[in-house]
Amino acid sequence: MNYALTIIVPVFNEQDNLQRLEKELSNYLQIAAKPACVLLVNDGSSDNSLAMMQDICQRNAAFSYLSFVQNCGLSAAIKAGFDAATTPWVGYIDSDLQTDPEDFNVLLAHAETHALVTGVRANRKDDFVKNMSSKIANGIRRAFTHDGVDDTGCPLKIIRTDCAKKIPMFKGLHRFLPAMILLQNEKVIQIPVRHYPRIAGQAKFGLWNRLLGPLVDCFAYLWMKKKYINYQIKEQG
Repeated sequence: MNYALTIIVPVFNEQDNLQRLEKELSNYLQIAAKPACVLLVNDGSSDNSLAMMQDICQRNAAFSYLSFVQNCGLSAAIKAGFDAATTPWVGYIDSDLQTDPEDFNVLLAHAETHALVTGVRANRKDDFVKNMSSKIANGIRRAFTHDGVDDTGCPLKIIRTDCAKKIPMFKGLHRFLPAMILLQNEKVIQIPVRHYPRIAGQAKFGLWNRLLGPLVDCFAYLWMKKKYINYQIKEQG
């Protein structure tokens, strides 16, 4: 089958969510606005996640997986998905399903005219500390990047694959995807999506890597912005 969209799903110790993930994504593939497949990326899980992912991929022809030797972090898992994708678009969703796969169709409605379509979590269902630290971190990031995006941490995105593959990823850069697309002189848009409480498993980000870590990453982004190479070829012979 000729797929148009690869949905990247980073997985780190999410065994309690994987059965529900399989069900929800399988249901979405039946109604996807563009023919879609799923790429599960095991980020060095120490629980039963890998074995469950292997079983899921055996049961579902549209599912495949990658597995890291060791835990490398969310940005690495996303980059591995970008590198492996052969479809015109890539999507990204977290395995905890706090966002709804059906909302990919809402984002895909804008994919032809924007290189990145990112969700904005409407009526977030996280606790006060998580919401406030995320709001502060987003404010700091916007002050550095001027990307105009309210919620770069939203785990629901569509990106044109050729643009995604050009992003020079480093740890923490998943928060700067809109800014990196803007450096390519491409268009970015944010669209409200639904948000739900985490039902199972443990959150992977605490106060440090949700607030202080991104502040340090902002300086790395500024350095990269100054050094970033962007060119267009006029002729070739």
